[in-house]
Amino acid sequence: MESTRKTLSLEIEDEDEEYVLDTPPPASFIRSGSRFLAGTVVKKGAQCRAERFNICNGVPANAGTGLLRCCKKHCRDVLADKNNCGQCDNRCKFGESCCNGKCTNVAFNANNCGTCGKRCSPGVKCRYGTCGYA
Repeated sequence: MESTRKTLSLEIEDEDEEYVLDTPPPASFIRSGSRFLAGTVVKKGAQCRAERFNICNGVPANAGTGLLRCCKKHCRDVLADKNNCGQCDNRCKFGESCCNGKCTNVAFNANNCGTCGKRCSPGVKCRYGTCGYA
């Protein structure tokens, strides 16, 4: 059975990334005459309002790897957005990436070496974003 995904037509700030909701949108977002299901696509930067019309109010996305929040009227994945890491407006420092909601120095972290989730083999150190750099 083929999965049906619907794209929400909202004003877009960033068009290069999209989030697939793991659960249906909040009831306040459902428009009369239409039903949204899990699998709805929300583009990164889609507009939202924290008080209403909020498609991204703590909604899990991308098979549990994302968590959407409404930050400054735009949907952001607080588990991966380096400008909203873990919560809105929490910016990671230069050279850090947002890995699972925590600012991480990926140049020297053996569990996130060079990029989030890239693990070095046991006993191998991460140096300059490369496992086992000599």
